[in-house]
Amino acid sequence: MPRPPGLVTEHSKDFKGSMKRLIKSLNKWKYSLIIALVFAFISSILSLVTPNKLSDLTDEITKGLQPNINETTITNIMQDNSISMDSKIKFNDFLETSSLEKMDKLPDDVYNVIKPKMDMDSIKKISIFLCILILGVTVLNYLQALILTVVSNKYAKRLRGKVSSKINKLPLKYFDTHETGDILSRVTNDIDTITFQLNQSLATLVSSLTQFIGSIVMMFVTNWIMAIAAIVSSLLGFMLMGAILKTSQKYFTLKQEELGKLNGYIEEMYSGHNVLKAYNGEEEAIEKFNKLNTKLYTYNRKSQFLAGIMHPIMMFVGNLGYVAVCIVGALLTSNNIITFGVIVAFMIYVRLFTNPLSQIAQTMAQLQSTTAASERVFEFLDEKEMTDEQELKGYLDIDKVKGKIEFKHVKFGYDNDKTIIHDFSAKVKPGEKIAIVGPTGAGKTTMVNLLMKFYEINSGDILIDDVSIKDLTRENIHDLFVMVLQDTWLFEGTIKDNLKFNSKKVTNKEIENCIKTIGVDHIIKTLPGGIESMVGDNESISQGEKQLLTIARGMIKDAPFLILDEATSNVDTRTEE
Repeated sequence: MPRPPGLVTEHSKDFKGSMKRLIKSLNKWKYSLIIALVFAFISSILSLVTPNKLSDLTDEITKGLQPNINETTITNIMQDNSISMDSKIKFNDFLETSSLEKMDKLPDDVYNVIKPKMDMDSIKKISIFLCILILGVTVLNYLQALILTVVSNKYAKRLRGKVSSKINKLPLKYFDTHETGDILSRVTNDIDTITFQLNQSLATLVSSLTQFIGSIVMMFVTNWIMAIAAIVSSLLGFMLMGAILKTSQKYFTLKQEELGKLNGYIEEMYSGHNVLKAYNGEEEAIEKFNKLNTKLYTYNRKSQFLAGIMHPIMMFVGNLGYVAVCIVGALLTSNNIITFGVIVAFMIYVRLFTNPLSQIAQTMAQLQSTTAASERVFEFLDEKEMTDEQELKGYLDIDKVKGKIEFKHVKFGYDNDKTIIHDFSAKVKPGEKIAIVGPTGAGKTTMVNLLMKFYEINSGDILIDDVSIKDLTRENIHDLFVMVLQDTWLFEGTIKDNLKFNSKKVTNKEIENCIKTIGVDHIIKTLPGGIESMVGDNESISQGEKQLLTIARGMIKDAPFLILDEATSNVDTRTEE
């Protein structure tokens, strides 16, 4: 469905550049798109032919309802010897009065000549042609919709695949500097926007432009006086609608801003509800909420009212065109300048003229939204990736690693112009347990991230069993480490699937021994499904229990090195021991 008039959409920074890149990225399906757009064009042309044929059908039926009285018919009756003189005199009297009510009282020999006759052959031919036209339009619209749906969804699938691949190639720095919600929005909302708009906008734009230009041409070809009347009356209505849209736009913008403020405040108050209650801040919170809510109500009421009258105005524009066509058409028909069928044709042309204007406006707004979404997706795909490691030849066998780690004069900074680790050296012998202690922000986690090669060091070196991590792939390094973080991460699935995550060869016996050693066997037994119970972001188990499960997952991996980053922060001291 088209967006409601006045709906605020995100605008593209570089519409032309983004559109060119979007079209280029669709190159794989260019022939399918061309076929779909050709179908949309032909369908619009056939739609423009339909009114003229409908006009012909109307005129043919109208002829069949009128008596067959013309100069030829009158001459034939007067010269026909088979018609009596009395009948000819009555017919002559009928012509002088021109009263159709008296036609039924004419003698049969005259009435049979002038009575209305339907040309069923012509009506049948025109009706069949009209049915073929309408069927052709329907089939072409179906085919172009089918092609665009297939192409847009295949394109979305391809984009999601690229984004998924890109996520695994981006350095940790990117995720530290970008909000998770923004990244997810690019993967989901933006790609869905592109898919929907591609499916809707391209064919609509082609058909609307064709109908708009074609309807103007056909109107002037049919009758230039009625064409001017229809166009002028419609444009007056659109000028009125444009003025209202200009006024309503600011209220939609303000509404979105206030909605964002209100949602942010509600989320803040909800997440800090316990603190709010503890400090008796309910009155102040309610007062601030009411102010935000009142502002949103005001802007929402004004924007919804102005948006709500768009549809009646569109109806007014269409009806104004119909009225103009009827009045001017009646005057021209009474003067025998046009036939009644021309009025019928113009009634359709008015609709074909007014509808495309609003559709073109909506489509351009949708294309702005599409290019804005594609910009965000392409920005993500253009982000600098981690260095390519295909040429690295170093390798450490997980079963032969002794456990020696050395930092040699390491220098590092998250930004090139700001170094936070200036000259760090340390040696870790096999079997040692090392605690990295320091205040918040001292760089404890940073040291771990450098060791795991999540970040590239500026200078110096880090060695594992005397092999530089610069010569080892990240995949090889990550195989050597078990890492349990303070943040508990369990995906949607069973406890068993979470425990043996990415460890394909683990046996059920090993899993049972592990959960007993960690001490979570009694927790699992209390769950309805035992080890096959579903877990994830639900509250069926506590944060401490989730943390124990992540420790168990690390134990099952059984790698040479173990890194614990506040891994027991959510459990009691006895369990920690």
